[in-house]
Amino acid sequence: MLKKTATITALAAGSMIFGAAPALAQGGNAQVSVLHAVPDATVDVYVNGDLTLEDFKPGTLTDPLTLPAGDYDLKVTAPDAGKDGEAIVEANDVQVPANANITVAAHLDEAGKPELTPFVNDTTPTAPGQARLTARHIAAAPAVDIRADAKPVFKNVTNPNEGKADVPAGTASADVVLAGTDQVVLGPANLDLVEGQNTIVYAWGSAKDNNLQLATQTVGGLHSAPMGVPAGNGGAADNTSVTVAAGLVALSAAAAAGAVIIRRKSA
Repeated sequence: MLKKTATITALAAGSMIFGAAPALAQGGNAQVSVLHAVPDATVDVYVNGDLTLEDFKPGTLTDPLTLPAGDYDLKVTAPDAGKDGEAIVEANDVQVPANANITVAAHLDEAGKPELTPFVNDTTPTAPGQARLTARHIAAAPAVDIRADAKPVFKNVTNPNEGKADVPAGTASADVVLAGTDQVVLGPANLDLVEGQNTIVYAWGSAKDNNLQLATQTVGGLHSAPMGVPAGNGGAADNTSVTVAAGLVALSAAAAAGAVIIRRKSA
């Protein structure tokens, strides 16, 4: 049930999806959201030289934006550093592909280093009475099992992978346990699984700082073939604070301060 996603080594380069004009439109639009899931790392984001995100805080999920496909120049700085300030991370000619619904998550890898992972959100139609559940592991932690009503739904999920399944619509109690055990490290949290909607759950944060959390996103309009690209919900992420069991890997507290090189990828 696991689907491996492309990984870009970076801190907050998910800024590519924020609304500056593209360098070159290539036809078609993409709908992109960004989840800031790096603890303790508030940043300013510049796209094509324009300040597009000011004081972008951890735990924030942006509203989805419809952007023309094209190439974007990105620069991330410390707050109030200005567009000519020293870059924490920057990249030129970052591609935004056409006709995709994407969530870019800036998060910690298993070892506690910041990285950015673009996830393609599944917008294919669901059957009548069915909802889609997607669970994404973006926390600095070993492999986990993700359960619904105390039964494993996705097993041995590693960072930065996901599990995905269509399930009967309704309410489920979700939690996260260490793989192959009953040791709960996140949750439980009640999920309202709506017919024709993809409910996406993210496990993120720092176990070392005792701030491992759950964030949720929804992508609707899956009852039939979508007319365009469905939107997700935005604003502050739905966070559930938990007590993390002993034995998770030690994590670094915050995002790296040095410049990081982004490998150019298209989703």
